[in-house]
Amino acid sequence: MVFLFNVQCAVVFLVTPGSYAPAFELPGEIGEAMIRGLGVLFLMWNVPYGVALWDPVLHRLALWEALVMQAIGVIGESIIYMTLSPGHAITRASLSRFIVFDAIGLLALGVAVWLSRSYPPSSTASTS
Repeated sequence: MVFLFNVQCAVVFLVTPGSYAPAFELPGEIGEAMIRGLGVLFLMWNVPYGVALWDPVLHRLALWEALVMQAIGVIGESIIYMTLSPGHAITRASLSRFIVFDAIGLLALGVAVWLSRSYPPSSTASTS
């Protein structure tokens, strides 16, 4: 789900940045360029999620990488939120949504890591 929501977010940021730029107090062409940049970053960030999704047992390291990336997102967004003055209510509201979304993703990835722990890839397993 985290992978799908991230890709969906990336696509809408790339295709309709003008709809999202005001939520970050970023007006005009520069705001749209910044939102498109976030769309590109969302796609880049999704690489470990996609690898882990392909085979979470075989690519357990990618699953752990995704978990750590998600934790960095929650922590970083929370720090940014706390450093913004209350006068930036629109941006704070947008950051709040990202924090909640990423916290839910962190929980989901934590569950995935926990579920994959019982199934370590065996070096003697047949690949036929």
